[in-house]
Formats: sequence, structure tokens, C-alpha cells
Amino acid sequence: MVSYAQGIDALNQSLSELKDIDVSFEFFPPNSEVMENTLWKSVERLAPLKPKYMSVTYGANSGERDRTHSVVKRIHKETGIPTAPHLTCVDATAEELKQIAKDYWDSGIRRIVALRGDLPQGVDHTDMYASDLVGLLKNVADFDISVAAYPEKHPEAPNAQFDLLNLKRKAEAGANEAITQFFFDTSVFLRFRDRAAAAGIDLDIVPGILPVTNYQTLTRFAGFTNVHVPNWLHKMYDGLAQDDQATRNLMGANIAMDMVKVLAKEGVKHFHFYTLNRCELSYAICHMLGLRSDK
Repeated sequence: MVSYAQGIDALNQSLSELKDIDVSFEFFPPNSEVMENTLWKSVERLAPLKPKYMSVTYGANSGERDRTHSVVKRIHKETGIPTAPHLTCVDATAEELKQIAKDYWDSGIRRIVALRGDLPQGVDHTDMYASDLVGLLKNVADFDISVAAYPEKHPEAPNAQFDLLNLKRKAEAGANEAITQFFFDTSVFLRFRDRAAAAGIDLDIVPGILPVTNYQTLTRFAGFTNVHVPNWLHKMYDGLAQDDQATRNLMGANIAMDMVKVLAKEGVKHFHFYTLNRCELSYAICHMLGLRSDK
């Protein structure tokens, strides 16, 4: 029988032998001066790690959409890191989407994260879905296109097979990568990856990693994204003072590092970090992966 210590040693040894690991980071447009400062400090800290790209989320109103465009272009211009704007189709016409895509292409943007987007309140149907958006973008220019995947099923999908068929449609429309919703049970991701392969889905499936810095925020996110929070994670945060940020950061980094170790041993070569505009935990995990800053 392999002991716990032997198991950890094996994981650490396999991690030390990793080569050619890619990472990417997700940010959101700031809505205050304080958050803007936090965002740009994080971009500045993470850019020297040479991520595959940095993505920027896209809101459901024109003000936030404009902020996305601005942040994307600034990251691309100031860091030289490939930048991937999120683009949703639920709140724009096909012609508007084509114009946005052309503007991005003319600005040197070569990757887009194509999403349907959240339906407005009271609306339960749209004429355009993510697979349609992928096709539209491919008709504008030869973008690299990332799409969303849901190891634990999209909240609106009637079942897991329906959800998987949606992912296959996005792949067939021209997407070349799928970024998963965050998760905490690594076996859930690995089973999903196997099911996707068995369904003939020819996509790189990238695990989305959420380093937990705020337990309340985590449970809120999990509640509307259909993400299961395991009992062991609940117990880890039980009784921890809300203002004990140092301990929460330590625990969050440890949880994410353990997940990355397991997934790396299973052959995962690209990790996508949901930074929430904060760099510390993502930076620490990348350092563990052997990625080093030039500074």
C-alpha cells in the first residue's frame, strides 16, 4: 500500500519533471479606481510569466462592453501578451458582432472567447447561440476561438449529454479550445475529458482553476453555476474568521496547487486561472509549476 507521504512525493516528483506547461489568466473590467489599480498591478505581475494569453470578460451592458474593449487593447499594447476578449451574442446583432470582430482583428487581436452570454431577465430563448457566434467569427477572420465547457453541466442544460452535444456543435463550428467552468473535484474534470473524447469532440479542454480567496464569494458563484462544493472544502473553511485573509489565502493556494498537481500528472498541459483580478495565488501556483518571471 502506498502511504500518503509516498503519494505526495510521487506527485511532486512528476511535477518537477513537467515541461511545456501553458497557463492563461482571466480578468474582468474594473468599475472603480481602486479595482483598476488592482487589475493593472496584477497584469504587470503576471505578464512576465509569459502566459499563452490573458482573457477579459464581457458584460451585458454597453458600458462594461466598452471597458472590455479598452482593457483588451491596453493589455495587448503594453505587455505584448496575446489577449482574448470575451464576446457574447445574446445582446448584439450579427452585424454588430461582425464589426466588433473586425475591430479586434485590425487591432492585432487573434483569439476570442465566444459565449452565448447570460439571458436577460424574463427571456428564455435567443436566436443565436455560441456555436453560431463561432461560425460568424470564423467568417470574419481566422481567429483562434475558445468556448466554454461545463464538467458538471450547464445550469440550463436538461442533462449532461445535451450539454456535451452543444460543446460538439461549437467544435464543429470552428472552435479549437474549450475552457471549463471552475470545479474542485479533479475526477469530475477527468471524466468529462474522457466523455468528450469518446463523443468525438476535437478540442483542447483546458481546466478552469479558481484559487479561493473568499469562501462566501465561492459559495455564491457555485450556487448559480451548478458547481458542487465538496464537504471537505466546507469543513476547511468552517470556523475561519472572515478577516483572517492570510490563512484563507494559504488554504486557497494549497487547494489549487493540489488540484494542479493531480491534473498535471494526468497529462494536462494548460491551466486557465480565474484571477478575480488578483495575482498572488495564481503567481504562486505558476511558480510551483516552474514558470518564472524574467524580472
